[in-house]
Amino acid sequence: MVSAVQRLETTVQTTHPALPWYREISGTQWKSFFAAWIGYLLDGFDFVLITLVLTEISDDFGLSTVQAAGLVSGAFITRWLGGAVLGALGDRYGRKLSMVLSILLYSVGTFACGLAWDYHSLFAARLAIGMGMAGEYSASATYVMESWPARLRNRASGFLISGYSAGSVLAAQVYTWVVPSLGWRWMFYLGLIPIGVALWMRRALPEAEEWAENVAEQGARPNPFRPLFRTPRLAVVNTALVVATTVALFLVFTPAGEGMVPVLSVVAGLALLAFAVQLGGRRGRLLYVSMIVTLFFAFLYSWPIQSLLPTYLKTDLGYSAAQVTDALYFAGFGTMAGCWAAGFLGDWIGTKKAYALTLLASLAFVFPVFAVRDNLLLLGCLLFLLQATSFGISGLLPRYIGGHFPTGSRSAALGFTYNVGALGGAVAPVLGAHLSSGMDLGQALAVLTFAGTVIVVLLVGFDVPARLNRLTDPEATTDHLAAAPAHPPERKQPRPRIGRSGWETP
Repeated sequence: MVSAVQRLETTVQTTHPALPWYREISGTQWKSFFAAWIGYLLDGFDFVLITLVLTEISDDFGLSTVQAAGLVSGAFITRWLGGAVLGALGDRYGRKLSMVLSILLYSVGTFACGLAWDYHSLFAARLAIGMGMAGEYSASATYVMESWPARLRNRASGFLISGYSAGSVLAAQVYTWVVPSLGWRWMFYLGLIPIGVALWMRRALPEAEEWAENVAEQGARPNPFRPLFRTPRLAVVNTALVVATTVALFLVFTPAGEGMVPVLSVVAGLALLAFAVQLGGRRGRLLYVSMIVTLFFAFLYSWPIQSLLPTYLKTDLGYSAAQVTDALYFAGFGTMAGCWAAGFLGDWIGTKKAYALTLLASLAFVFPVFAVRDNLLLLGCLLFLLQATSFGISGLLPRYIGGHFPTGSRSAALGFTYNVGALGGAVAPVLGAHLSSGMDLGQALAVLTFAGTVIVVLLVGFDVPARLNRLTDPEATTDHLAAAPAHPPERKQPRPRIGRSGWETP
C-alpha cells in the first residue's frame, strides 16, 4: 500500500531534490518530535538515577554488590510486560495515549523510589519504572517514525534516542548539586518536576500519520494479543504463564531466589519463548525469537558500562563525585553524538550496514577504556569514542526493529521484542558483579562488552532475523518503514486491511 502521505513525500522529494532535509519536516512534525524527545530525556534522567546513587543506597541499606546490581536489574523484570501491554494499547487506540500513560507510570515509580524504606520497597518501585519506560520506548519511537518522512526515519530514530543520553547527562549534573547537600532521595523527588512540561506538549499533538491512515481511518481495532487468548483454555494457560514469568524473574534478581537461579531462569526463558512463538504466529515466530536474541545481546554489550560505570569509577579508581560526573559527561555526550551521527549514517548507507560497521569500529576502544586509571581527560576521550560507536549507534534500534513489523502490530511487536531482549540489560550488571569476584570489575566489564558486541555485529551484519523470517514467510516485506516507490501502484489494486490480529493482510 502506498499512502497519500507517502505519495506526497515522494512528490516533494522529486520536485525539490535540493531541499535541505530539515525543510522536509513540517512544524507539526517537529513539535511531535520534541514532545517525544522530552519523554526520552525524562526516561534517561529517571532510569540513570539509580546508577548514580547506588553506592549511597548501598551504604544506607547495607546492600551487597550483587543486591545493589539487582536494583538496576529490577526495572528490567517488568519491562517485557509493560512494553507489550502499552505497545498493544498504542496499536489499538493510538500512539499518543500510550505515550502519556507510559510517562505517568515511570514518573510515579521514580517518586516512589524516594519514599522507599528498605531494599524490597525500592525494588518494587523499580518494577513500576520498568513498565513505564518500556511503554515509552515503543510508543514514542513508533510515533515519531510514523510521523516523519520515510527517507528520514533513521534520523528520527537516532535523534529521538539521543534524548535518553541528554537525560543521563542532566542527571549527572543534578547529582553533584543535590546529593552532597540533600541526600540521594531528593534525586528521585526531582524526577517529577518535568512531567507537566511533557504532558502539556503532548496534549494537543496530532496522531501519528501512518497509524491514523492505516489503522484509525479504516476503523480497525488491532488486537496483537488475540493469539494468546483465542480460546478459553489458551487464555488460562497464558495468564498463568504471565504470573509464572513475573514471579520467576523477581526471584532471579532478588536474594529470595538464591540457589534456584538456573531453574528459575529456564522457566522464565521458556515462558517468554512461548509468548514469542504465539505472538509471531506460523509466519512470524522465527522473526520474533531471533529479534529477541539479537536485542538480548545488544543489551548485554551495552549495559555493563551503563549500569556499573559509576561504581567502577568510585570503587576501583577511587574517583570523587565530581570526577565521576566529569567522566559521565564524556560518556553521555559521546552517546548523544553517536545517536545523531547514526541517524545520518543510517539514512546514507542503510540501517543494518551502519549499525554493524559502527559496532565493529567500537571494538577498538573497549579494552583501552579500562586500561586508563589516573588520567581523567584520556579516560573521558576514550569513553566518548566508545559510547559514540557502541551505545550511540543503538539509536538506530527503533528503526531497525520497527522496519520488520507492519503498522497494525508495530508498537506491540517492538515493545515486546525490545523489552524481552532488554533482559540482557538485567543480566549484564549481575553478571558483571559476579565476574568481578574473580577479576577486576573493569576487566569484567570489558570482557562482557567486547563479547556481546561481536555477537551483535554478526547477527545484524548477516541480517539473521530477516533471513530466518523468510524461511517461514517467503513473501515477507523487506522493510515496512522504507520509502514508497517512485511510481505508486495502480488504483485498481485492493487496499490492504488490518486483520484482527494486527497484521496487514491482502
